[in-house]
Amino acid sequence: MENPHSILLVEDEAKLGQIVRDELKRQGYLVDLAVDGKEAEIFFRSKTYSIILLDVNLPYKSGLELCKEFRAANKTVPIVMLTAIGQIQDKVEAFDLGADDYMVKPFHFEELFARVKALLKRTDKPAEDEKIVVDDLTIDMRNKSVTRGELQINLTAKEFTLLTLLARNRDRVISKQEILEKVWDLSFDTGTNTIEVYISFLRNKIDKPFEQKLIHTKPGFGYYIK
Repeated sequence: MENPHSILLVEDEAKLGQIVRDELKRQGYLVDLAVDGKEAEIFFRSKTYSIILLDVNLPYKSGLELCKEFRAANKTVPIVMLTAIGQIQDKVEAFDLGADDYMVKPFHFEELFARVKALLKRTDKPAEDEKIVVDDLTIDMRNKSVTRGELQINLTAKEFTLLTLLARNRDRVISKQEILEKVWDLSFDTGTNTIEVYISFLRNKIDKPFEQKLIHTKPGFGYYIK
């Protein structure tokens, strides 16, 4: 592979970490495997990665602490949390700290690799110069910034992608399947409530501070902006 992507894999389960690392290498990626929080910090400071796969329960420093640090240092690198914890509050905390995706163990390797590929595909896309405007909401594609009225709104990369999809299709209902395909690059429903969680995040940031609501649900069909 020419100019291969570099992946930081942080996993303290040695066997699992080695299996995932070896498979990613077979697919052409460059992979550094860290087995604890301290080692992960050293790797992160030593080079720039295309994506980070980050376990939550780690020796010395938790994955959530690392996620917060990594996101503060790099606003755009995709971060996927890998953990045996499946409670919704844990997912919400991870997303609030800047994670782009969250996979619960045991997971299918094919799905993990599909998500890695999807996230890398989006980060490879060239910047666009356009601005998308819906009422008093403005999405600046060049700067990857969002404002509503005078309020600057901070979104994660995944939230930004979802909002952009809705805004580009103003007044059109976007189905969950289309969102999976265009935001997560998945052609199948994983059976999780990830889309609902992200819509809730967007509503809290985009709509909650304002009287007029922009993000709407059409029960049984999907979501739209108007």
